[in-house]
Amino acid sequence: MAIDVVMPQMGESIFEGTITKWLKKPGDTVNRDEPLFEISTDKVDAEIPAPASGVLKEIKAQAGQTLQVNAVVAVIDDGLAPVAGSGAAALPASTPASAAAAAPSAPAPAAAPGVSGPATDVVMPQMGESIFEGTITKWLKKVGDTVNRDEPLFEISTDKVDAEIPAPASGVLTAIKAEAGQTVQVNAVVAVIGGPASAAGSVALPAPAPAAGSAALTVSSPAAATPAPVAAGEDVRSSPLVRKLASENNVDLRQVPGTGTGGRVTKDDILAFIERSKSAPAPVAAPAPVPTAPAPAAPSKFAGTPGVVEPMSVMRKKIAEHMIASRRTSAHVHTVFDVDMTRIVRLREKNKSRFQQETGLKLTYTPFFIRAVTRGLRAWPILNSSVEGENIHYKRDINIGIAVALDWGLLVPVIRHADELSFTGLQRALNDLGERARTKKLKPDEVQGGTFTITNPGIFGASFGLPIINQPQVAILDIGNIVKKPVVLTDKEGNDTIAIRNMLTIAIGFDHRIIDGAVADQFMMVVKGVLENWNEAL
Repeated sequence: MAIDVVMPQMGESIFEGTITKWLKKPGDTVNRDEPLFEISTDKVDAEIPAPASGVLKEIKAQAGQTLQVNAVVAVIDDGLAPVAGSGAAALPASTPASAAAAAPSAPAPAAAPGVSGPATDVVMPQMGESIFEGTITKWLKKVGDTVNRDEPLFEISTDKVDAEIPAPASGVLTAIKAEAGQTVQVNAVVAVIGGPASAAGSVALPAPAPAAGSAALTVSSPAAATPAPVAAGEDVRSSPLVRKLASENNVDLRQVPGTGTGGRVTKDDILAFIERSKSAPAPVAAPAPVPTAPAPAAPSKFAGTPGVVEPMSVMRKKIAEHMIASRRTSAHVHTVFDVDMTRIVRLREKNKSRFQQETGLKLTYTPFFIRAVTRGLRAWPILNSSVEGENIHYKRDINIGIAVALDWGLLVPVIRHADELSFTGLQRALNDLGERARTKKLKPDEVQGGTFTITNPGIFGASFGLPIINQPQVAILDIGNIVKKPVVLTDKEGNDTIAIRNMLTIAIGFDHRIIDGAVADQFMMVVKGVLENWNEAL
């Protein structure tokens, strides 16, 4: 089967690449993930790995040639007969270690028999603007299962989100093309719903149970391996966070009643079960003939054992990669301003009860910050832009990303058209996105498309921070803690007095390639002025 090798997209704003060198020639044997050619863009020079094993049949673009993203540059013949759903192979921008799980030498298991009808490809969704791959952490269905449209089908992990991905259509799952633990590129086909069953890349169906009254046969053959034992609760429908909590607290998930869709165990279910277990009286055990040492207590949620080496989660590794990439990409500069929040603090205290009664929403400080930022971005639109090669792309919309700290990492859901929302609309959007971020219910498009980010370490007591820019944006605002401080005030006659005021420190990180310090300072003066002279009714 001929597999097209395409020019990969190496960044959100990169639409072409130049081939600088071929590392193989036609007729050479290539292995999956082996470096095949080198490319150069305005953001990166990189070796591009082969998307499949086989023989390099043809090179369609020579060294020195510049091509558009997804243009076919070569063809690999993998020596296999064509299968359903075959086509161009998307190249990964990097070669993750987990790709070893897709070794071509593994025997291909059987697929769901007797399924026909139109086929729907299930693809890896893009979970963030600068995210080009995701790791499948768990399949919630197996080949042969019936699935309904929008029903959770599999779980993925990226540096921005751990999420359940819904089925794009109703039908029978006929093929799984990427196993749990495998990292694949955005838009790569990971499964097929409906259509003829395909033997390539599918998951084997369990053998049918023997009919009543018949004897079960034990068959031994090289292709039939004994299934690995399933850990307690591993077959229960749950999220990675729930399974992590269960493991840390020695809970068998099969004992936890699930209140989610289809009996799914939610975070609230596991936390409630753990709390009940702590308050329940310990069962009286029969005396043992030989005394044993007491079992160690379950580790604390955030405790680390000295000397123990723990692997990073997929999200943690991706965050590390993107933070380092941002430092390399943008010329980071920070500036810090003090803001007198006394007016807003008093306004919030006066109105928070009424606001909650009328809207059903808790009144927080974040909508005030968003409103001030949107006014500043309208006054200084270069802070609402991105760098694309040697061009500056001024964004038409103001989409504010709000950093949300989670137990398992950091997530930045996006409030779209934030400048067009009312104050109550901003608070409602914040509540909704924050809750769904914590319960892993965000949709892919809700964590991408941001044009400016706000991060608020002040809720944890920080005076202020110096944040790293969220690429491909060019600025990020840090909100510190609001604290009472003595401040010198000067009246109209020039008389000075000392008063206790609610003071806030805010800091902006900006890309000095296109934003000068004077521009950043003037933007901050707009934000400061809106906050100190708030005149909008709540």
